[in-house]
Amino acid sequence: MADDLDKRHMRLALRLALKGAGRTSPNPMVGAVLLRGGKIIATGYHQKAGGDHAEIVALKKAGAKARGATLYLNLEPCDHHGRTPPCTLSLIRSGISRVVVGMVDPNPLVSGRGIRRLRRAGIRVDVGLLDEECRRLNEAFVKYITRHIPFVILKLAASLDGKIATSSGDSKWITETAARNCVHRLRNQVDAVIVGIGTVLADNPQLTCRLPDGRNPWRIILDSHLRIPLTSRLLHQRDPRKTILVASPRSPSKKIEAVQRFGAQVWTFPPRQGAIPWVSLLRRFGKMGWLSVMIEGGGATASQALAEGVVDKVLFFYAPKVIGGEGRNMIQTLGIRKIGQSKKIKNMEVSRVGKDFLVSGYL
Repeated sequence: MADDLDKRHMRLALRLALKGAGRTSPNPMVGAVLLRGGKIIATGYHQKAGGDHAEIVALKKAGAKARGATLYLNLEPCDHHGRTPPCTLSLIRSGISRVVVGMVDPNPLVSGRGIRRLRRAGIRVDVGLLDEECRRLNEAFVKYITRHIPFVILKLAASLDGKIATSSGDSKWITETAARNCVHRLRNQVDAVIVGIGTVLADNPQLTCRLPDGRNPWRIILDSHLRIPLTSRLLHQRDPRKTILVASPRSPSKKIEAVQRFGAQVWTFPPRQGAIPWVSLLRRFGKMGWLSVMIEGGGATASQALAEGVVDKVLFFYAPKVIGGEGRNMIQTLGIRKIGQSKKIKNMEVSRVGKDFLVSGYL
């Protein structure tokens, strides 16, 4: 039975794993802690796809000291050849005596194989410590590896009465600095951010991550008629290839060529009932190896995604301000006529972010 010592070191493994957020796709985030004689002898985390897995990083640091040690790992070690050899073989050769696994690998092709291999080699394996926390950390990977499409987050910032802008379109700034910094941390962790062309025309955003050591996500603009101005800041980034315009096949070829000259990409999809075909788009994202995408607005894009049922998680930032009925709604029409048809949020949490509030939950 797990004790407080085990939980403390598994939580450390989870914190280490989070360091790889946004950099490991299509792999999961994994952290490792090696303990011997009650002391931590090495730690590691998976830094990027193709690099050493967390347990291998820790084993290399520990060297011969790993013999007889206990390894804490938030995800079952792999037992198959991918970009790297099976981690189970290295663990067996290292001579460790015990492995504490947070959760079983959700990949149906390999699930449980690593655990069985270690047990057959005489290593004690305990499974399921802080399972819920481990699953929450890698919720995007769980969806991707089982359904081959990314986890979808809908992030919106609004006044208390649900307005994302005034009637004139002014939206800077509804939330305060702390909430905006939180959004930059999210951009640092997801593979891509998505906005509609309305947001681009109104705000001329950059959709970049402005943290000192952050990295920019891919930038997806839903622009059926390719209305994006050629002066848009999204077309003048240092990494222009990471800007993707999703347009209709009927978009003007000259405008497509003009956009591509800036280094941006144009993906064309036939519209579905006059709107972006979300399912086809998510499948394309999955083929890119993206685990998570975040929709950042505006109201029309949010309502389309909710209506299509593609949103997994909502992050709604609310500022203690009231704009009034003439303001622009955070979510447009969903065609709901009865309360029983409303979108129900599960596992809802409310937290304070500076002067603002964050409401999160799952659909």
